[in-house]
Amino acid sequence: MEEKIKRVSSIEGVPYPRASFSLYTQIGDLLFLSGQTPMDPKTREIPKTFPEQAHLVLNNIKKILDSAGTSLDHVLKTTVYLRDRKYHKEYDEIYRSYFPNGYPARATVVAEMMHEDFMIEIETIAWVPK
Repeated sequence: MEEKIKRVSSIEGVPYPRASFSLYTQIGDLLFLSGQTPMDPKTREIPKTFPEQAHLVLNNIKKILDSAGTSLDHVLKTTVYLRDRKYHKEYDEIYRSYFPNGYPARATVVAEMMHEDFMIEIETIAWVPK
């Protein structure tokens, strides 16, 4: 029997996509999160500082993982997009605080963002224990 792909487009407390994609897709015990951006889920405002944006993105990822029955402890890989390499050191310090039990594999890319105020976006792959 073929396994079905689960596609989730909205979760309470996380900004919903404005474009044609799901917040995450899941097949079996693998969870693939779309890039999470620094948008406040209630006000849809974008924080002005890099630390606020980084914490908001990581907290939104945590909420999505929790809703899917997993956690930051089960993140396998992240792809981090930074608007400018000057944020890398500060980002790395913030990132480490969310993964006290060991770091997932990670790629970090300097890239132009879809919104001029975004300084960070993070994609995530996680394992959902049964």
